[in-house]
Amino acid sequence: MIARYLPRLIFVLSCLLAVCASAQPSASGAPPTPAWLAARVGVGDGEIAAPVLDRARALYYQKRSQGTISNPCYFAMDATRPNGTAGDNSGGRFYVICEADRTFRVVSSGHGSGRNLKGVVDFSNGRMCARNFGNAMDSNLTAGGAYLTSETKTSFKGYYRVPGKADVPFSRTFVQFDGEGETANARQRAIGGHAAALVSGICRRKDPQNPYADREGYVAVGKLVDYSAGRSNGCTSWTQPDARQLITMMKDSPTTLYIYPESKDIAHVAAAVAEKRPLTQPGLYWNETCLKEIVAPRFWPKEKLEPLITEYQIDHPAPPPRPVPICPDP
Repeated sequence: MIARYLPRLIFVLSCLLAVCASAQPSASGAPPTPAWLAARVGVGDGEIAAPVLDRARALYYQKRSQGTISNPCYFAMDATRPNGTAGDNSGGRFYVICEADRTFRVVSSGHGSGRNLKGVVDFSNGRMCARNFGNAMDSNLTAGGAYLTSETKTSFKGYYRVPGKADVPFSRTFVQFDGEGETANARQRAIGGHAAALVSGICRRKDPQNPYADREGYVAVGKLVDYSAGRSNGCTSWTQPDARQLITMMKDSPTTLYIYPESKDIAHVAAAVAEKRPLTQPGLYWNETCLKEIVAPRFWPKEKLEPLITEYQIDHPAPPPRPVPICPDP
């Protein structure tokens, strides 16, 4: 009689064990992914790829358990996806996840531009997709891995002209990131997050009573340039409205940011491409649209790239700074 029902008993016990296992925290210390968040996992617009979410959650809950952070929200970025404008959770590649109140938001974010050191080495990136990644000083490259948000600093960048109106002052807030492992030099590289906007084409206008005037009584005036659909100098850049909201979320309450891909991911994908293997195995994720554009990614370690950058800077010293012109009379 027992032998007759043994297969069914084994099946039931295996199911019970699976249910119990799913209710336990993962090896990373993160609790099981809630169903509402698991429904967001995917590779389409408004979705987050499984390895990106898994690593972002593991980092967040590790820092929570260590008492390093208490922010109810955390961030992730998938730098293998195309850059673009996001709205209503469509498109984008920067993720804002707040599990406590079950919210998930996707916004656009720029990637590092890289540089083309003519005659030495070219590690520049296109506007839509990033091919080159790295952690070298002065490389302007995105480095994937673990970050903690830190202090913020707001700096006045100048006035910008608005037709028919008074000039508007523009200040930009920068939030510093502290990295771990390959991203440990984030502070030295001045890597952080800020709005993708600047004041360009600056001239100096005499206004000695202005609180932003320099020692000679001049203020900077120019044109406001929004480059949110472009590239950054290696930082994480957002549209101005998104930057205001995101920086408010992390100001005085640090949290985690995980940026994919790391160097190991880049190496695995590049090897698979070289061997013409499909990216269907675990650990071989890359956005399909961008992979078609870049063909294969590349990671530039600082040990290899920094000497090349130093050599180029020695051979091509920066020209002496030119005096900022005086603004013409209105």
